[in-house]
Amino acid sequence: MPKEKGPAKYLILKDDIKQDIMSGIIKPGDKIASENELALQYDVSRHTVRKALSILQNEGYLETEHGRGTYCKESLRTQGRTNDIAVITTYISDYIFPRLISGIDTVLAEEGYSILLKNTGNSQQVQQRILEEIIAKKVDGIIIEPSKSEIFCSHESVFKRLDQLKIPYVFLQGIYPQMKDAPHILMDDEKGAYLLTKYLIEQGHRNIVGIFKIDDMQGGQRNKGYSKALMEARMMYDPENVILFHTEDRQSKPTGMIEAFIKEKKKMDAIVCYNDEIALEIIQVLMKYGIRVPEDISITGYDDSILAESGPVKLTTIAHPKERLGQMAAKLLIEKINGVSDSESKVERLIEPKMVIRDSCRSRKV
Repeated sequence: MPKEKGPAKYLILKDDIKQDIMSGIIKPGDKIASENELALQYDVSRHTVRKALSILQNEGYLETEHGRGTYCKESLRTQGRTNDIAVITTYISDYIFPRLISGIDTVLAEEGYSILLKNTGNSQQVQQRILEEIIAKKVDGIIIEPSKSEIFCSHESVFKRLDQLKIPYVFLQGIYPQMKDAPHILMDDEKGAYLLTKYLIEQGHRNIVGIFKIDDMQGGQRNKGYSKALMEARMMYDPENVILFHTEDRQSKPTGMIEAFIKEKKKMDAIVCYNDEIALEIIQVLMKYGIRVPEDISITGYDDSILAESGPVKLTTIAHPKERLGQMAAKLLIEKINGVSDSESKVERLIEPKMVIRDSCRSRKV
């Protein structure tokens, strides 16, 4: 059998040097090992070494001084104010995004800052690349909606590099498990889903299905709130009644599983959905099988987006103060740029959820 080909040797060398720069092992102004030393260390030719170094020079990490050697670029240090703030979101097309950015821009514009906008497609790999680009370009601060925030960050070293360079950052709508102490602005998503589930229980529902996105913090917290309300009412949390999906199967799994439940004649009189978008997709599936909302099944959304009022049934949901959330994140970042400590901060970190009751739920009390 032919051997599996791994990464090219020059890419391995390039990535190792880049990682040392990002983690602070190699600091701005440091001279790196010579071509001969690197060739010997990695058991590669000098041509391979030159190829790796050339890529890092083109990417802005290294510079060569004739007759002296190759150095980590001094420009990777923070040097004065740039008046630029990077805003990194998971999706630009998300229905929450425009009003969130509007709130951020309102605060930053008053302070004389411009926004550099990026999106990750909810990929940690893309997020890492964007952060590395931002470090090379230099900004005064970063507001970041973390990609797949329910799982461990695969590039914590990049955030440590931001700390070393004294580039402040604020997490928005999620935070990584190993970085709980980092500055952040969150909604109390556990309480939001708890309120929705409790409301359904109080309306007499006993077979409540939950649908939650499991690779972001919001989905994990909403699943906890759903579970808490059930247990408080002495109702069993049944994994068979919970549909957990990932970013990659978001388009197929929630609707596909509900369709399977219908065909199995599974008992369900209410569905707590991860957000308004999922709720409307579920309503479409139910309508396809002649199941009425709310007459046969009650449905709840989350986010109180424009979709909550524009679908075939107006959704009971949780309000998402999009502009306010953006404003809070921007104000917290400005505080960090100005050196305000956590104890001196005036910015609220956790937003209390508020339920919006509309037409998608009906009492089952006899």
